[in-house]
Amino acid sequence: MSAPRSTGTTPPSAGAAASGGLVERRSIEAVPDAERHGRPFSQFTLWFGANLQITAVVTGALAVVLGADAFWSLIALLLGNLLGGAVMALHSAQGPRLGLPQMISSRAQFGVYGAIVPLVCVVVMYVGFFASGTVLAGQAVGHLTHLGDVTGIVVFALATALTAVVGYRVIHRLGRVASIVGALAFLYLGVRLLQRASLGDLLADHSFHLPAFLLAISLSASWQLAFGPYVADYSRYLPRDTSPRATFWCTLGGTVLGSQWSMAFGALAAAASAGAIAGDEVGYVVGLGGTGIIASVLYFVIALGKLTINVLNTYGGFMSVLTGVTGFRAQRTLSQRGRAGYVLAIMLAGTVVALLGRGNFLDSFSTFLLFLLIFFTPWSAINLVDYYVIAKERYDLPALSDPNGRYGGWRWRAIITYVLGILLQLPFISTEFYTGPLVDPLGGADISWIVGLVVPAALYALLARGDRAARVPEEMIWGGVESPEDALPPATAEDKAALAGGAAG
Repeated sequence: MSAPRSTGTTPPSAGAAASGGLVERRSIEAVPDAERHGRPFSQFTLWFGANLQITAVVTGALAVVLGADAFWSLIALLLGNLLGGAVMALHSAQGPRLGLPQMISSRAQFGVYGAIVPLVCVVVMYVGFFASGTVLAGQAVGHLTHLGDVTGIVVFALATALTAVVGYRVIHRLGRVASIVGALAFLYLGVRLLQRASLGDLLADHSFHLPAFLLAISLSASWQLAFGPYVADYSRYLPRDTSPRATFWCTLGGTVLGSQWSMAFGALAAAASAGAIAGDEVGYVVGLGGTGIIASVLYFVIALGKLTINVLNTYGGFMSVLTGVTGFRAQRTLSQRGRAGYVLAIMLAGTVVALLGRGNFLDSFSTFLLFLLIFFTPWSAINLVDYYVIAKERYDLPALSDPNGRYGGWRWRAIITYVLGILLQLPFISTEFYTGPLVDPLGGADISWIVGLVVPAALYALLARGDRAARVPEEMIWGGVESPEDALPPATAEDKAALAGGAAG
């Protein structure tokens, strides 16, 4: 990461207010300097709040349900969160420098058209994550309103879509609220759990089983790697001179602390429940807290936590779809009506899957989504090696929208590396959907994500040097990002008032 020029506390100008009153008006285009605002700590609160939620609890519980004891599960989950979180945070550090959504930068590696290759899987995964999260949150909303799961799913999906349409600034405010509410709720639930079971008893078994240990690492690492394709979407409005190191550490700290807290609670709850948590995660967690008003509050907290992460999935899915479509249409901007249309389409697709997946189908679909993660580790490896090693943080931003420019329509070096990265993982995958032939010799351990990061990174570093001189500019080319005509209209009084209350985020 390049040396920082400031800590990213540059005060926003009138242009920033114009862009950030309440409804976001930028989409996939680069954010001009006049509209940049915020501090790196906003990344901490966003990712801390996004990870203090029920699905992370379920992920931690799975480590114990699938065979690891609580003691080694906690260590394995922490290792996975640190390793996967570091990869995710390196993507986040690109946001302030480029001012672009994460997947747009893939055009520098795959070509303007070729970026569609990883994008298809990204969109499928986020629609699926939206669906699985909506099922869990729908149960909480249904219990809270006494209207049932179906109504709860629909109400929650509509709330998610509305928040995603409003955009960046509200998403960060939601993250700050969720981080405070979630921390208080999990402190309370942790105390209640330890009133039922002694921590010493839960951690007494130190039996080490390598396959279960590696599986627990894979669960948490995969959780973090799944954020990679959209993490820079939420750091791209930070001032361009924001320290990359500050962005990295704030993102890493928030995502690791939030996810490890949730997953550790899940692992301990699973150990204490003797299997009762499986299949009734929401009910079991709420039951730890109590009944009556306390239960209602906890259902609300669960819904709020899922709203935060589901908004990220919807917003990231919208950006990914738009990145793919605009690559073929030579389109750089999107109207508010078009933005709402894309978000609603993703919401409808996810809601349909959620309604269909309330039964056993959801388990199979969740397994399929974990299988899809093999498509993202090679992408992360290629993107990070290209940005930090090959290009050394220097891109030609106008060329990212020009298939006849320096990046071309299709870059076969990246596409071939990507496909090989996927194929090389297949022998090491261990899921209900598919199990590779080398899993049994490894004692049942799944190390596919390690192969998917290391091998493509080394291969792409070797192949990409062949056209480095033609692709990498001597310095960053910003194009019209700093031009006055690229800024939005002057701030209104309402915009300035909104900015006064939200410039810190």
